[in-house]
Amino acid sequence: MPHCGTVSRRVHSRYPRMLADLPCAGGGIELHLTVRRFVCSAGNCRQKIFAERFGGDVIRPMARRTARLDCLVHHLALALGGRPAARFADRLGFPVSNDTLLRTVRRYDRPAPIPPNVIGIDDWAWRRNHRYGTIIAILNAEGQSHCCPTGNRRAPRPGYSPNSPASPPPAGPT
Repeated sequence: MPHCGTVSRRVHSRYPRMLADLPCAGGGIELHLTVRRFVCSAGNCRQKIFAERFGGDVIRPMARRTARLDCLVHHLALALGGRPAARFADRLGFPVSNDTLLRTVRRYDRPAPIPPNVIGIDDWAWRRNHRYGTIIAILNAEGQSHCCPTGNRRAPRPGYSPNSPASPPPAGPT
């Protein structure tokens, strides 16, 4: 259906479309479809020619795999990664490259990260003048917290106090 929403019955042309589907009995299945292009009968429509759609839950526009095979490829890529998933998919009967697997992972939308409301930073000494640590605590809007421990293996210069505003920044390695 074009942008104007007018239903059209006037066929402009047809074109073939081939799609891969889930394998059966160890062999791959290829669907051969004939897709019709229609002419919009509305005079003020900016999209004069459009192709019929099959629904996003069955076949995405311009896809070469069905949605169920694409979902399986996506989950394989998430679970195993690039090359291992490509080898496993080949044994299952639908060969796919490792680059395609990684593209499939990138294509699916991830939820946007929630910006933190509060970030807390704390420093402490594991062993005085030898090893120091820093912990970063991030508090989200839901009350969840994540701790990101970091370690600084280099001791600061003698006489340096991070709490004193008059202290110069520490010099390079001592």
